Amino acid sequence: MHMEQKKSDTNRKYLRTQLTGQVFGNYILALVIYVSALFAILAIGWSVSINISWQPSSIYYLLQWVKEWIIAIMSILILIGWIVITLRFMTRPLRYLDELVDASEKLANPGEEPIRLSRAMKSVEDELNLVREGALRNAMLAKEAEQRKNDLIVYLAHDLKTPLTSIVAYLTMLEDHPDMPEEERKAYTHIALEKSIRLGELINEFFDITRYNLQNIELEPVEIDLTMMLEQLADELYGVLQEKKLTCEVDVEEDLMIYGDPDKLARVFDNILRNAIAYCYADTEIRIEAKMKDGDIEITFTNAGDKIPGDMLQTIFEKFYRVDGSRSTGTGGAGLGLAIAKQIVELHGGRILAKSDDNRTQFVVTLPSKEKTEQKEGSEDEVHTHRRLAFRGKAGRGKRVQSK
Repeated sequence: MHMEQKKSDTNRKYLRTQLTGQVFGNYILALVIYVSALFAILAIGWSVSINISWQPSSIYYLLQWVKEWIIAIMSILILIGWIVITLRFMTRPLRYLDELVDASEKLANPGEEPIRLSRAMKSVEDELNLVREGALRNAMLAKEAEQRKNDLIVYLAHDLKTPLTSIVAYLTMLEDHPDMPEEERKAYTHIALEKSIRLGELINEFFDITRYNLQNIELEPVEIDLTMMLEQLADELYGVLQEKKLTCEVDVEEDLMIYGDPDKLARVFDNILRNAIAYCYADTEIRIEAKMKDGDIEITFTNAGDKIPGDMLQTIFEKFYRVDGSRSTGTGGAGLGLAIAKQIVELHGGRILAKSDDNRTQFVVTLPSKEKTEQKEGSEDEVHTHRRLAFRGKAGRGKRVQSK
């Protein structure tokens, strides 16, 4: 933001200097041309008068008078010319100001027609048209984002209503039939619990819409054992994997260390893995791989599922975007997870991309390693191994989390 402001100030100073120099240069040029024209006329008149034999007449006496008062006459003509030219150039900035006022009104409500200014203000015209084009792009993007947000609020309202209606129905049934068989009561209670959990998840996503401003995410970086974090992530989602009869293969190199914000990176990986679980085929395997590559750490999440069309591989990282526009309570989210993930990864100096073919989708996150970060910022003493230090099994290659 500071760099953009500095660049804008520099551009304004350059345009002001250029315009001032142009006006002043034209002013001096006009004076020089005017004075040169006077002296040229004087020289021509003088040459004619001395090469022609004049008889006493009114013209002869007029020329004699001009000859005697030539200095005074030239001085008066030069003074008059200077006054006229000066007044003209003094009023010119006012005309420029009028043009700029009109241009600013067009910028306030930019249209398809470009801004036109005087030839002397061509550089200002180019700069204003760049601003106009940027304003049009931003307005279009804002309109699209607003439309997506409004659509998803409608989807969320539907998603919230569906499990809530089910919860009320099952609890009402349990209350109205106190003598219901125990097995049936357990089944209804379990369904109501599942619906309640899903309702909580949807409410959290709804809060994200108002709570997360992607431009104001602040990091609290510490040293993180990435190997342990990825191992724990698979463990934490064991129950979710079990629901779809999935396996999760974690194949990561040992002792992968990075500097970063552990809570926010955990959110990134959690979002990606939950997305893989939501859209993968049942009875398949999800792979989490991490390795060193050219001084960075590359983390890959791979799942079997429907192909994501090529034009959607970038838009899935936009706010309020969902691949299928689904309103299903099973997979429909607020469309913020991957957008937030992308912003967090980029704030860590990394990048995230998606790949998809006929039956496989990959999300690849690249983050700078601890050593690479130390070269830029220096090391820190604190070691952080994510929210909890309870892990099942030793971190290392080839750990498998499998439903039973």
